[in-house]
Amino acid sequence: MNKLSRALVGMLFGMLCASALAAEGDKPAVDKADPRAVIVKKFPEVKLDEVQPSPVPGIYQIPMGADVAYVSADGRYLFAGDLFEIDTRANITEQSRAGNRVKLLAKLDERDMIVFSPQVVKHTITVFTDVECGYCRKLHSQISELTKLGVKVRYAAYPRAGPGTEDWRKMEGVWCSKDRQNALTQAKLGQPVKSESCGATPIAKQYQLGEDLGVRGTPAIFSPNGLYIGGYLPPADLVKQLEESEAKKKGS
Repeated sequence: MNKLSRALVGMLFGMLCASALAAEGDKPAVDKADPRAVIVKKFPEVKLDEVQPSPVPGIYQIPMGADVAYVSADGRYLFAGDLFEIDTRANITEQSRAGNRVKLLAKLDERDMIVFSPQVVKHTITVFTDVECGYCRKLHSQISELTKLGVKVRYAAYPRAGPGTEDWRKMEGVWCSKDRQNALTQAKLGQPVKSESCGATPIAKQYQLGEDLGVRGTPAIFSPNGLYIGGYLPPADLVKQLEESEAKKKGS
């Protein structure tokens, strides 16, 4: 079972536990005539307006973080996986995932991020990064080339080793620095970062958001329209993929 599947199973289990523990009087009133009512009753963490009909009759879709699960109208069956339209070969599930990613990425506050921006912004990417990641370091070594190409890079923290690790502490040091840009660059060069304790940092919040987005490795690159590029690309190739994604979005 891969990380994404485990995450889906974990979220499903959490929802079912919440359903079992929730008191009926604590739930908002739902019109029982609404066919979605039974699904909301089974999954109290899901809001009524988040339960949407899928293209398959009798099947609804619900969000699970950035991912999507499908539930039968009677609330008895749930399955996760990619739904394709055969004639067009369109990945319907991926389209829904992209929309969910956009909503989750909107929770980020740029003031809590480390941003490298050109004078004229042509593209914007949000990158979940780790100072110990080799390909993160390679991407960052080309930050000047990216900005020359008009790419605004917004870094969010995703220390892969997790909470309580040296990796996590290094990233807290970067985010506590007065000059975060320079501190991040030094850390990615393997240099120690000197910084005073600054109390709470956004590391935990950004790390959890990365989990919700289904980050499977770093660098994890996201575009404003929800495209997920799961790994390093050379600057020119990255820009090409962003342009293709934007053109496809406009044409849809």
